[in-house]
Amino acid sequence: MRKWVRRAEIDGGARPGVTTAERERIKVLERENRELRRANEILKAASALFG
Repeated sequence: MRKWVRRAEIDGGARPGVTTAERERIKVLERENRELRRANEILKAASALFG
């Protein structure tokens, strides 16, 4: 219950912290960043193979 109240206060701006929407956005961006880094490594390996 305390966590729920704390989260509601943060989301409402009454308390400092990362809002739920910001937290979700960060999670999405981190996932996308991992995928892009992996794709970049694959491309680097492929270019080394053909280069």
